[in-house]
Amino acid sequence: MQINTLINSEKKEFDRFFKKFLLSILHKEELSKAMIYGSMNGGKRIRPFIVSVFAKIAKIKKENYLRLSAAIECIHSYSLIHDDLPSMDNDDYRRGKQSVHKKFNEATAILAGDSLHDLAFEIISNKKTHRDINLRIKLVEKFSKILGFQGLAGGQSFDLFFENQTVKIDKILNMYAMKTSALFSFCCFAPFILGKKNNKDIKFAEDYGNLFGLIFQIIDDIIDETSNFKLLGKTPGKDKKQGKSTLTSLIGKKEAIKYCNNQIHKFNNRYKEYLKKYSILEDILLFNLNRLN
Repeated sequence: MQINTLINSEKKEFDRFFKKFLLSILHKEELSKAMIYGSMNGGKRIRPFIVSVFAKIAKIKKENYLRLSAAIECIHSYSLIHDDLPSMDNDDYRRGKQSVHKKFNEATAILAGDSLHDLAFEIISNKKTHRDINLRIKLVEKFSKILGFQGLAGGQSFDLFFENQTVKIDKILNMYAMKTSALFSFCCFAPFILGKKNNKDIKFAEDYGNLFGLIFQIIDDIIDETSNFKLLGKTPGKDKKQGKSTLTSLIGKKEAIKYCNNQIHKFNNRYKEYLKKYSILEDILLFNLNRLN
C-alpha cells in the first residue's frame, strides 16, 4: 500500500478519535472553541501516522497510541498557533484558513496554545495512556525536555534570533534538530518506551525520528519558497521575506536535497538490520524526501 494511502487512512481514524476526545472534555466558551479550531483545522497528521507505525512495530494497543498521538498533536497545534502570532512569524493564515489570532483575537490565541500545551501533559500522565506509572513518568520527563529550551521552544527562539543574519550550517542544523526533529523523534521512540523495547531499539527509533524531522524541515523550507498559497495553505515566500536562516538559503535547493540523500545513505548503512526488518521505514524516509514531486 502506498504511503500516502496509509497516511490518509490513519488521519481519518485519528481525526475521529481526536475530535471526539476534545468535545468530551472541552466546553462551549470562546477558549475551548479556539482550542478546537486550532487543532482540528485540516492538518495532514504526519506525526500521528509516524506514531502509529512505530506503535504497531512495538505492538501497542490502538487506544494507547491514539492517546499518545493526541498529546503530540496538542503540542504541534499549540506550536503553530503561537508561531502565527504577530510577535513571532506573523501569519494571517494556516492550512488555508485564518490563523487562530485572526479568527478570534491575539489573547485568546495565546491562551488556546497554552491550554493545548497543558492538555498534552494531562493526556500522557493519565493511566489510560499506559497502566505503568513509571513509564508515564519517563514519557513526561522526555516530553518536557524536547519541548522546552532544549527543544521546540529553544529552536523557535533560534529561528527568530537568526533572522537577517549570516549563520553557519551547523547552527542551522542544530536549530532544525531542536524545533522540528525533537518532536518527530518523540513520535518514534515514545511507542517503543510504552512497548518496553530495549535501549538499542529506542536509540534506533530516536535517530530515525531525528533524521525524518531534519529532512521534513529542509523540504518544508524548499516548499515555502517554491509553492503557492493554494498548495501551502499559508503565505508563501515568507521565510525569504523575513530573512529566515535556512539550509536552502545558505547552500541552495540542489545541494540541500543532496545533503538529505547523503544523510539517508549514512543512516541506511548504520541501521541495515532494522530497515531490512521494517522496510516501511525506508519507504517513509523516501516519501518524506519526495514531497517536492
